[in-house]
Formats: sequence, structure tokens, C-alpha cells
Amino acid sequence: MAKPTKRRIDGDGSVSSARVTAKGGAKAEGKAQVASSRYTPPSTQVHLPSPAWVPGLMFTLFGLGFVAILLNYSEVLPGSPSGWWLLGGLGAILAGIITATQLR
Repeated sequence: MAKPTKRRIDGDGSVSSARVTAKGGAKAEGKAQVASSRYTPPSTQVHLPSPAWVPGLMFTLFGLGFVAILLNYSEVLPGSPSGWWLLGGLGAILAGIITATQLR
């Protein structure tokens, strides 16, 4: 069975066989090329590598968080075991994770 031919339908519902654009695009019939009205974002963003202190800060925060949690459960810190030392350690680890997402 043969495929049916495609039909173009105008905005008013009538069938049209006329071309939408002139043959050959915007350069046909001596027309000047018109700039598009769409916004194109600039593609000149340069992502520089992170400074050397960013990975150091990340690993320091991970280490401080790990040490705070470890010392809290080994009851070395004053007032331990305490939920505040645990939250401080977890907060330091979270800050390290947030710092890690900023690395380039």
C-alpha cells in the first residue's frame, strides 16, 4: 500500500500547497538576511580551574567532621557523648560535600 501524500494546513483550516519560505531560504529573490528574534546566550564562558585551597578546604572539613564524630563516641571531648558534637561533625562533613561540588 502506498503512503498518502502530506498536506499542509493553513491557520484557517484550508489546505495549502504553497511553500512556507522562498526557495533557497532567506537569500532568495535578493532579500537581505534578517536577524533572528530568538535570544542566543553567549557561549564565551570560561570555567577556570578552582584555586589550590579549595581541595585543601574540602579535605580539612571532611577530616574535622570525621575526627569530631570519632572523638565524640570515644568520649574524649568535654561533655561527650553529646548530640552537639555529632551535629558539628556532620555539619563539617556536609560543608566538605558542598565545597566538593564547587570544584572544577
